[in-house]
Amino acid sequence: MLYRITILLLISSLCLTACKSKKRTVEPRKKPRTEKVVISTTTSETVPDDKEASTTIVEAPKKNATYAEIVALYISNYSEIAKEEMLQYGIPASITLAQGILESGAGNGELTRKANNHFGIKCHTEWTGERVYHDDDELQECFRKYKDPKYSYRDHSLFLTQRSRYQNLFKLRKDDYKGWAKGLRKAGYATDPKYPDKLISIIERYNLTQYDDQILGSKASPIRPDNSKIGTHTVQRGDTLYSIARRFNITVDTLMEYNGLESDTISIGQVLYLHPVKN
Repeated sequence: MLYRITILLLISSLCLTACKSKKRTVEPRKKPRTEKVVISTTTSETVPDDKEASTTIVEAPKKNATYAEIVALYISNYSEIAKEEMLQYGIPASITLAQGILESGAGNGELTRKANNHFGIKCHTEWTGERVYHDDDELQECFRKYKDPKYSYRDHSLFLTQRSRYQNLFKLRKDDYKGWAKGLRKAGYATDPKYPDKLISIIERYNLTQYDDQILGSKASPIRPDNSKIGTHTVQRGDTLYSIARRFNITVDTLMEYNGLESDTISIGQVLYLHPVKN
C-alpha cells in the first residue's frame, strides 16, 4: 500500500513539473514610436519679405457715388498695377483693367470684397493658398483668396501666360485690344458670347487704351532708328529685361524682339538695342 502511495506521489510531482515548464513568460509589448508629420500650408503668393508684403492703398468710393464715378475710382486704384503687369507679362493694361471692372463689379462684387479676387479665378487643382466658397455656375464653388489685390492681378497674368490655350493671344499686337477681347472668349476664359463686346465697350467708354499707350510709348516721343547714333544699353549688375524695358518705356517683348532674344537671360556687359536695327 505504501509502495502505491509513493508511486502516485512521484507521478504527480512529474506532471506538475512538466506543466510549469510549458508556461511562457509574457512580456508587455512596447508601442512603436510614431513621428508626427506637420504639413504646412503654403500659398501661391510669393512674398519674399515683409517689405514686399505692403498693402495696396485703395480708395473707397463715396456712399452716393454713381457707377461711372465708381469705375473711374477703380481705374485710379489699379491702373498702375495693370501697367506693371503689362510691362512684365505683355498683357495689355486695357484688357486687364476691363476684365477687372467686369469681373469684380468695379471692385464692389462680393467675391472681390471678401477675397480680393478681381478676376473670378477658381481654385483648380494646383492652388494651395487660401480659399473661399461662392455661388457661381454651381453652388459654393471654390475660389482663390488673396491677401492683397496686387496678388490677384499677378495671378491673372500667370493664369494667362502659363496655360497653352492662351498662347495665341501673345502673338497679337499689344495695342489690338479687340483681338485680345475676342481671343479670350475663343480660348475659353468666359462662356458668355457677349464677353468680348462687353470688354471692348468698357475699354472704349473709359479710354483704357491710354494705359497701353503709356507703356508702348505711342503717345510719347518714341526712340527712332538713327544710323548715325544707335541707341543701346550695356547690361550692368542687377539689370533685368524688365527693369531695362521699364527704364526706356518699352515692353519686355519688344526689347526681346529688337535683340533676337528667345529667353529673358542676359549677362553683364551684353549690349542691347533699344530700337529696331536694320540688317
